Amino acid sequence: MIVIKRSLLIAGVVCATGCNTVLLGTYGEDNQTFDAFKQHVEEVFQLQNSMTSAVMLLESEPSEAILQDEAAMHSACASLNEAGSREMDGLDITLALGRRIEKTVTNCEKAAKSLQRRLKQIN
Repeated sequence: MIVIKRSLLIAGVVCATGCNTVLLGTYGEDNQTFDAFKQHVEEVFQLQNSMTSAVMLLESEPSEAILQDEAAMHSACASLNEAGSREMDGLDITLALGRRIEKTVTNCEKAAKSLQRRLKQIN
């Protein structure tokens, strides 16, 4: 599980994508404002981390369906987690990584919510 300073991650993502979106004034697939995109990325990062923790804290072995949903979430959130790891290591978020996050944050959120729904079914 990656725990980092959210503000650093968000700032890095926004700075990395900023050159691409300054002319448009919008961010992400949903063409959000700077503040909305920043908040969205932060919420998605928190959600996917909480879903990883929830699977780890299950009292019984996770079902195959839960494991598949978790794997799909990790795949969809790979860029966001890569940025988190880079921040933890004191490395910059590259422009290419920032653009990948901007393009994939919506799919990451969908995958995390899918896992969240699956976990709610067993409670």
